[in-house]
Amino acid sequence: MISIADRIRPDAGAAIAELRDSGVSRFVMLTGDNAHTAQRVADELAIDEVRAELLPQDKVAAISELRAEGRRVAMIGDGINDAPAIATADVGIAMGAGTDVSIDTADVILMADRFDQLVHALSLARATVRNMKQNTIIALGTVVVLLAGVLAQQVFMSTGMLVHEVSVLVVILNAVRLVRFGTRYRRAVGNQESSPAGAGIPERLGVE
Repeated sequence: MISIADRIRPDAGAAIAELRDSGVSRFVMLTGDNAHTAQRVADELAIDEVRAELLPQDKVAAISELRAEGRRVAMIGDGINDAPAIATADVGIAMGAGTDVSIDTADVILMADRFDQLVHALSLARATVRNMKQNTIIALGTVVVLLAGVLAQQVFMSTGMLVHEVSVLVVILNAVRLVRFGTRYRRAVGNQESSPAGAGIPERLGVE
C-alpha cells in the first residue's frame, strides 16, 4: 500500500491561534476535499466548522449564508475554485503562490505565501486605522484650539502658524511609526524560525 498526503502548513496552527486571540471569533473550512480528510485537518488546527466536498457555488452559498447571519467574513484561498467565494466575502484574501484568478479577485494578497503573514496584515491594518484616528484627532484638535484662540484674541498669525506647523510635524512623526511595524514582524518571524519549538510538528493530510 502506498499512501500520499499533503502536509498542513507548519505555520497554520500558530497563525489560527494568534488570529483567534486577536478577536477572530470563528473559523470555517470550506473545501472540495472529502469529509474524512477535511475533519482530520480541522481537528489538528482546532477549526470550529468543516464543510467538505463543496463545489465552487457551494462555497459561495456558504459565504453568503455567514454574511446573512450578520457576520463579517474573510475568505482565504489559492485555487480557481476559491475565486468566486473570495469575491463574495467582505474581505477576499489570496495566497501569493495561488492561481492568477484568485489573486486578481482578492482584496489582500499574502505575497510571502505564509499564513502568519495574515496575522501581520491584520495587526498592520488595525495599527493603520488607529494611526489615522489619532492623526485626525490631532489635526481637528489643533484647528479647534486655534479657532478658539483667534476668537478670544489670544492667538495671532505668527503664533497660529507655529502651532499649525508643529501639529503637522506631530502628525507626520506619528504616521512614520508604522514603518517600524515591518521591522518588528521580521524580527519576530526570525526568532520563531530559529526556535526548535516547531521541529516536531507531525505531517498531516492537507486540503486545497
